[in-house]
Formats: sequence, structure tokens, C-alpha cells
Amino acid sequence: MSRSPSFSLKSQPNSKLDPKSLKQWVVAFCIIRFDLEQGQVIEECYPHGCLTQDEELEIAFSSFPDSVSQHKNRSSIHDCIFFFRFRRRGNSQLGNVSSSEIAQGDEKEISPNLVDHRVLSRSNSSHSDNVSGYLYGYVFNRQRQDERLKRGGEQKSVVILSHCPYSSVLRPLIQILGPLYFDIGKKALEHIASYVSMWPAPVPGKLMELPIGNATLKVYLPPAHSLPSEGGMFSDEYVSSMAPFLPTNQSVPQGLFHEADLFGMFRGVLLQLWVLWELLIIGEPILIISSTPPQCCEAVASLVSLVAPLLCSVDFRPYFTIHDPDFAHLNSLTEGDPFPAMVLGVTNLFFLKALRNIPHIVSVGSPGPNSSRVSLSLRSSTGRNSDRPGLSFRQLPFKKFSPSSLLSAVKLRRDGPLCLMTEHKEAIWSTYTSTTKPDTAILNRLIDAGMSPRVEESMSVVNNEILRRHFLELTTNFLAPFGPYLRATTPSEGTSPFVDPPPLPPFNANEFLESLSARGPGKFLSKRMRSNWLDLYRRFLKGHNFMPWFQRRRAVAEQEQHRLWRQARMRTEIQQFISKMSELEIVDSFNAIERYLLGEIQSQQSGRGNAESAAACQKLKGDLQAVFNVLPKDMQQLLLFNPQRAALLQGSLGLTKLPGHPSIQVGVVNSGSPQ
Repeated sequence: MSRSPSFSLKSQPNSKLDPKSLKQWVVAFCIIRFDLEQGQVIEECYPHGCLTQDEELEIAFSSFPDSVSQHKNRSSIHDCIFFFRFRRRGNSQLGNVSSSEIAQGDEKEISPNLVDHRVLSRSNSSHSDNVSGYLYGYVFNRQRQDERLKRGGEQKSVVILSHCPYSSVLRPLIQILGPLYFDIGKKALEHIASYVSMWPAPVPGKLMELPIGNATLKVYLPPAHSLPSEGGMFSDEYVSSMAPFLPTNQSVPQGLFHEADLFGMFRGVLLQLWVLWELLIIGEPILIISSTPPQCCEAVASLVSLVAPLLCSVDFRPYFTIHDPDFAHLNSLTEGDPFPAMVLGVTNLFFLKALRNIPHIVSVGSPGPNSSRVSLSLRSSTGRNSDRPGLSFRQLPFKKFSPSSLLSAVKLRRDGPLCLMTEHKEAIWSTYTSTTKPDTAILNRLIDAGMSPRVEESMSVVNNEILRRHFLELTTNFLAPFGPYLRATTPSEGTSPFVDPPPLPPFNANEFLESLSARGPGKFLSKRMRSNWLDLYRRFLKGHNFMPWFQRRRAVAEQEQHRLWRQARMRTEIQQFISKMSELEIVDSFNAIERYLLGEIQSQQSGRGNAESAAACQKLKGDLQAVFNVLPKDMQQLLLFNPQRAALLQGSLGLTKLPGHPSIQVGVVNSGSPQ
């Protein structure tokens, strides 16, 4: 149970801890002990003072397996790794849009200016405070049996907390830190923190090499378009647009949790993956039940990865317990109350009775050894009858038809999800009627590895690639009809780039659906969807995922259009257009160039400028002077009445503060200086 012998830490890190650099990756490291009298107790939190008391309490409760998910194990030491996600109190969900905004978006046109301003202002504000609406905790839990200890054993958890779901980094990091802590104690936290603080800043979607001791983690981070905008860990230039083609390199992630074992977790309900894909696309609440925290975490992560490259705005909780503050609200919902758009991973079967309103229940994974659902569950007073008469059971795939299998399916449907209290089964209970048909060609390509663990692991990698590529293609084709509303334009040949670019087309939900109904969903989806395919788009537009994704894409398209037109202005000589312009067009061009120039100057003064921005400033100054020189004298005099404009056109080459803008300085061009 110790760390790998090939890994070792250097005797002393090369540098001291840099808190600012550390926070780019990790918020805190915690050591939590389960005390029989006091309950969960935080022994260490490093760096100190970075969490509130309420956050520490929530982390402590989320860092241990539920009592119902623990089981007797003959080994003296039992380790497990899982992760959880919880909302930071006092922080709004910056990346999400309220239901009222979503409702308005369904009825009204979406103005590109309104959409992009809201998205960019949220993004910029999150960059400034670097605080996320959620925290992710990666846990290494150790249960040790020792007769010399009180009650014969102890439990401890080592936890890494982060603003972002960098599972490809944080999971191997906790695999290193956990055993290391149990070897050398709390010094392990300081050593690992020091190494992490020396890492470069995270770059979403890129391969990163991160040294840790004598090892190096080589991992891809999730792409920027899949990360919540409240993460604040990346600047605007890293925001990637939706690629029109599928990636050729399957190792490059297109969404969150690319490394999750999709096939391994859902192999018992593979035929229902298309149902689950639809449920997550439209933002339906889903309860995922498994026997252990590692299994339910992997199932939730796999489900979230299913909708890549769509930004998943549904509130997902990989490991949810009754101690979570949100449980009180969910438990108070009465019959008829809508359940929030959430994906909850649980191990405690009490949730089957507590969350009666949740419409979709998925049971996956294998039961733990020596576990008994009868003794661990809270049996219903009504026996095996379901409290959910409307839920229907979906039969497991890859089982040949037989009278016994049919009877089992009917029995499971009659008993409902409460039958899980007596025996764990892989099944789905839902009344949802899917639009997408299972792709049998994809299912036939999957490889059955048999019972050999080593072969099964390698075959899971192959099967995961097959499934993930298919659902990536499915999601990309589903989102393709929105492309015209998200496409940046470039100046056509022979037209002036010194005018404002045309706005992106306004979006109206009703007009979009009418147009889509007339032209159809496309060849790829037509083969895989039933005749009610338009209903899926209606639900998507009203669901929790559409508006945040669409707003993010509009902002990206605006940025891309700004970049393309800026490049065109840099390449174009203004003189070739001046001779063809009327006086009114020349004045309009002057105003546009002046506006672009002031924007570049402000960008430089705010610290966001670069060499390209400096070159653009010089180019625009020359263009502004050239246009000014061809204007009539009376028009020139009129323009110079504006002090700010006069400062741009007259004076020395030094930096001059703009009147009315004391924080902004501009380089002024002499009218007689060569351009």
C-alpha cells in the first residue's frame, strides 16, 4: 500500500512555496481523520487559512465513504480514491444563466452585443478574483485495521482541493501524495505543494509536462470551451472555438473527464447510453447509484464526458452525501415540484426514498465483496413495491432472449429502483422516450475482454475510444445547425476593413426551429434519430445547457471576428481605398480608425497589450493621419476641436495623456512625420 518504488522525492525542493502559483492548480491540501467521538476532524490544512470554517466542514463530511458503502475486507489496509464537487457558499454561479434568462432566450432574439458583453464581463470578473463557484476535492482514503487501536482500526483521508476539474493531473497527484503522507507525515504536503507551485500556469487543451520529484506528469488538460467560465484559470485568448471537424488525435480531450472509463462503468447498460446522452444534453436530473465512491464518481465523470464538446452546465456531483447543504433543499421538494438540473452520484440507498421526485435513476457498477444490501439498506415499509409507479425499467443489453430473462425484466420493472435495497443490479429506471436510436454498428465493434483483468483493462481503452469518438461525432452533428449563428466573417475582397464588421445573425428560437424543420437534421442524424427529432432540439433550447454554451460560442465568434478584421486592417493600405471613397465614407472611415486606435491604446495601458497590439497602434496612427490629410480644411478644423482627437493627430512622438482620460496615454504622430 505504499507509493510506487520508482517514485521518490528529492531531499529538499528547489524553491520555497509560491502561494500565487500554487493556487493556479491547488487551493489546499487537507488531512482528515475520522474520530469515533468527534466524527470527522481536519488535522491539517495547508496552506493555512485558505478555507472557511463551513468549507472545512463540508470537505470533512465528503472525504469519507458512506457507512453503507463500506464493507468488511480481510486485508489490514484498504485504500480508495474518489473525488467530489461542492458549491462554494457566497459565490454565485458565474458560468450559468438564470432560468428567467433562458426563458427569455426561447422567446426573443438574442442580441450578439448583449450576449457577448455578459459573457466577457463575467469572464473578466472571474479572472480578477480567481475564485470559482465550485471546489473539486480529490481524496485518498485509507482504512486500516489494527487490534491495538481503539475499536480495532482507523480511517484517514488525504484531500487535494482545486478550482478546476483537472482530473488528468489531480488524480495521479493524489495517488502520489496519499501513500507519501502515510510514509513521512505532514512534510509530504509541504514537499508536494512546493513542486506544484513551480509548475507553469495551466494551459487548457494542451499537453503539459509537470515535474514532481523524480517523475514527470505528462497530461492533457481539458479544453477551455469545456471548463466553467468561473474557473478564472485561463485568459480570453485561450478560449477555443468549436472545431468543424473531428480531431484526428484521440488522446487530445474535447471535454471534461476524457480519461474516465466510460465502457467499464456502463457496460451493463450499454444500449441505454444514447438515452443517457439525451438526458444530459437537455439537462434532465439523474441519480446515479453505485456501491462505492470510486464507482459512482467514475460513472458521473463518464456521463459528463459523453456530451463533449458541449459545455456541460448541469450541476454534477460525483459523490453526494446527506451532509451536503444542498441535500436539505432537495429533500424538501414535494410531489410536483421540479427537480433541479443535477447529476448526483450516491452510494447511500436512503436517497431512493429521500429524493422521490428525481425522474431518472441509473444503477451501475459491481457490488462490493461481502456486501449485503439487506443489512445495509433502509428497507421500505411496503416491501419490494416501488414508490415510483411511473418509472419503467430498461432491459440490460447483450443478453440473449429467454423466458427467464423476460421474467426478470418484468420483475425489475414492477419492483422499481427500491429493489436495489436487497440486491445490486445494473439498470435504468426512466419514463423518458428517447429520440436517438442505439448505433448497433458501434456496439458490434466493442470487444468483449472476458474475465482477465489485464486484458479487460487494455480492451476498455479500445472500447472507450470507440464510444467516445462516436458520441463526440453525435454531439458535434447535433450542434452543427447552430453554426451560422456562431460563424465569424472576414472582409470580402475589394471591401474596406476600416469599417465596423457586420454583427452576428440574431438568434430566434422559433425561427430556428422552423428553418431546421424545413431542411432536416442532416444525413448523420437522420439515420440515427426517430421522426420526433425536432422535439429534442426544443428541449435542448429550453434546457440548462443551451444558453451558457450559446453565449460562450457567441463570445468566441466575436473575438475571432475581431481578430480577423484586425489582421485585414494590418495588411491593407488605406491609400488604395481613399481615392474610391466619397467624403461621407472618408469621415466614417476616420471615425472607425480612431475608435480602433483608442481600443488598442486602452488594451496596452491595461496590461493586455502585446507586440501585435503595439504594431497595430503604429499602423492605425498612420492610417488615421492619411485619412485626415485628404479631408477638406474646414472638416479638419472641426475635427481638431475635440481635444482627444487633436492629441492623436498633433504634437510630438512622445506619450501624451488624453484629456478626460488621465490613466490613458497615447503616442502622438506629427502631421509632418513620415508614416
